[in-house]
Amino acid sequence: MAGILLMAGVFPPRESTGVILPMLLAADLFACGAFRHHVQWRPIWRLLPPALAGVIVGTWAMQKIPESSYRAAIGWIVLLMVGLQMLKMIFRDFSPALFQRWPFAASMGVIAGVTTMMANAAGPVMGLYLIVIKLPKLEFVATSAFFFLAINILKLPFSAGQGLITGPTLLFNLLLVPAIALGTWLGRKIVKRISQRLFEWLIVVGSVLAASRLILG
Repeated sequence: MAGILLMAGVFPPRESTGVILPMLLAADLFACGAFRHHVQWRPIWRLLPPALAGVIVGTWAMQKIPESSYRAAIGWIVLLMVGLQMLKMIFRDFSPALFQRWPFAASMGVIAGVTTMMANAAGPVMGLYLIVIKLPKLEFVATSAFFFLAINILKLPFSAGQGLITGPTLLFNLLLVPAIALGTWLGRKIVKRISQRLFEWLIVVGSVLAASRLILG
């Protein structure tokens, strides 16, 4: 989310979604290699079909909804997910059956697809879902990486079709690949040293900050 916000500050917000997409793909590939032994495939297969539907809806929304409006909408969606997660963390038995059922997974997949297409902002949505289903931190990171590798590949033709990915932006992405590799290496070191509880709260706090930035502009 920090990288997405930084890019939105350097480039026009809508165009920044295309600029950062190849960077996210590179980061996904590095993360998949680093955490491949911990991936859990069931959440991915449950979320991927509705997420693709969300990408299609998000593509339509990018063309129809004013940027100021859809960025704020994404922020409010993320805050709603944060509220659900905080209830789950405070009341450990809060609607456990609901969170395990397919309709909840499908709705989260659609929201992830819409938000990732419109602003590359599905990280908090996916993160909160994986915490809600009680995925440990290493499995969390690996499953997120493989899910976003798949969904970001699926997004490429939609972003390119809107003229958001160009030759100059790809060259800019290529120059940043060494920094992405360094960030992946540092992230792997850090995630192994923090507790599960701290990991969950970092996701919540980071999501609130990112959502607030989207809402306030």
